[in-house]
Amino acid sequence: MTPRIITIQGKRLVGKRIRMTLSANQTAQLWRSFMSRRNEIQNVSSAELFSIEIYDANQDFMNFNQFVEFEKWAAVEVSVFEEIPSGMETMVLTAGLYAVFNYRGAANEAFSFFRNIFENWLPESGLAPDDRPHFEIMGEKYKGNDPDSEEEIWIPVKVKSE
Repeated sequence: MTPRIITIQGKRLVGKRIRMTLSANQTAQLWRSFMSRRNEIQNVSSAELFSIEIYDANQDFMNFNQFVEFEKWAAVEVSVFEEIPSGMETMVLTAGLYAVFNYRGAANEAFSFFRNIFENWLPESGLAPDDRPHFEIMGEKYKGNDPDSEEEIWIPVKVKSE
C-alpha cells in the first residue's frame, strides 16, 4: 500500500448531496438519482465521477464507526459554474495535499481497505488527516461491486505537527 502524494489545484464540481451514516447507507440511492440526470450538467470537463465525503471537523478516523454522520456527494467536474440543473448544487474542492491510493475490488468491500489506510499506513507516514473533503474518482475501470473494479481513493493529508 504505497500511495502517490499529490498536491491538487481546486476543482469545480456539480452534483447532488445527502447527509447519511454507514449504518443507514444511502449511497446507491444518491448515485441513482444523480446518474439519471447527469447529462443535464453543462461544461463537464472529464468523464470521471467523484464520490465525495465531507466529515465534521476533527473526525477521529482511528475510531470511525458506522453511526458517524457525514455529507456524501455524487458529482462531476466542470470548467465553469453556469446553468446548474434544478436540484443540483455546486461545490469547490479546495487545493491541497492528498494521498492517492489505487483500490481494486468490489466497492462494497472497500471498508477494510480504508481501515488499513487509517490504522496502518497513516500513523507510519509522517502525515495526518487534513480537514478537507475525502473523495474517490471512478474512471473507466470502475465497475461497482465487481471484484475487478478499480478506483482512486483520495485522502486529504498534512504534515504532522509535533
